[in-house]
Amino acid sequence: MSDTAEAPSGGTSYDQLAGATAAGPPAGAGDADEYPEASKGVAGRRGPIDLVDRTLLVTGVTGQVAHPLAVALARNNTVYGAARFKDATLREELTAAGVRATPADLVTGELSQLPERVEFVLHFGVVKSNRWTVDLDGNVGGTLALAERYAGIARAFLHCSSGAVYAPDHDGVLAEDHALGDSHAVWPFLHTYSVCKIAAESAARYAARRFALPTTIARLNVPYGPTAGGLPDYHLQMMAAGMAVPVYGESEADATPTRYQLLHDDDIAAMIPGLLAVADVPATVLNWAGPETPSVQEWCAELTALTGIPATFEYTKATLGSVVMDLATLHERVGRAEVPWREGVRAMVTARHPQLLRVAADARTPA
Repeated sequence: MSDTAEAPSGGTSYDQLAGATAAGPPAGAGDADEYPEASKGVAGRRGPIDLVDRTLLVTGVTGQVAHPLAVALARNNTVYGAARFKDATLREELTAAGVRATPADLVTGELSQLPERVEFVLHFGVVKSNRWTVDLDGNVGGTLALAERYAGIARAFLHCSSGAVYAPDHDGVLAEDHALGDSHAVWPFLHTYSVCKIAAESAARYAARRFALPTTIARLNVPYGPTAGGLPDYHLQMMAAGMAVPVYGESEADATPTRYQLLHDDDIAAMIPGLLAVADVPATVLNWAGPETPSVQEWCAELTALTGIPATFEYTKATLGSVVMDLATLHERVGRAEVPWREGVRAMVTARHPQLLRVAADARTPA
């Protein structure tokens, strides 16, 4: 479920690290009036679902986001973690944390080992092989197979989507009705990602209606945390290796800050009950991110302050621009993330790279 493509040689530093017209509307344009927009759920906020002594399935459990989430949920619930489990060590870690490792393959639709009954499905599985057929089968077919498997059984289905579904808009604020587009095609190692995420959302919306399965589609911005890192962690690794961090723009003089909204592992776990509570038919669609909008340049400066490692930047149009989401619906319906980004970044570095912290470096320096 968490296949990743090997990055081609060359390109940006990311590649290296990863390895209505005047003539009137077109025919059929008026059909839009016949179909409602995606649901934002019942007006107002429902109380969050109490996730204690529940039975949940979390897919993609070996991945960056779902791994710490499943571990957190397993403290008070029965959690089945689905993945292909190519890494035996990860499987052992999850099992030790109380997650019931359950093999599944979204690409082939082999779900026979999944539990017969669960109350909630948290679908974080994603296939990123960079092969169109494989990725469409895994992300679109896999979503449909999973929804069909638990139709009439699960109380709610959470589909984790991504800000990657939005058309590039470096200076804009992206509400849920913003135009969709192939933003991630700019990165060769994620050539299929945006299109597959858009298609998977469509599959989740269809499944909600077809199976009367209450569904939330949450478009996640930039997750990060102490377990698996995230984009700021990649940037720290680049800085430590003497590599330039790509930022959007023709040149330093012409570039405006490249801003995202970080969402810490702790906030991801804390917001799951609220996201499940707003699941609906048709599916509820929400942006999912933290309220602060730090730039790549700002968090690299913070990483320098923490470690003493300088950051250099590569200004290029061959990378993602800003992704800043409108969070009004999230805040009204679910709530707000609480971990300040600077605090979260410090905790991430402390957990993942303690040897790089200034305190550690100073302690190793002879007087």
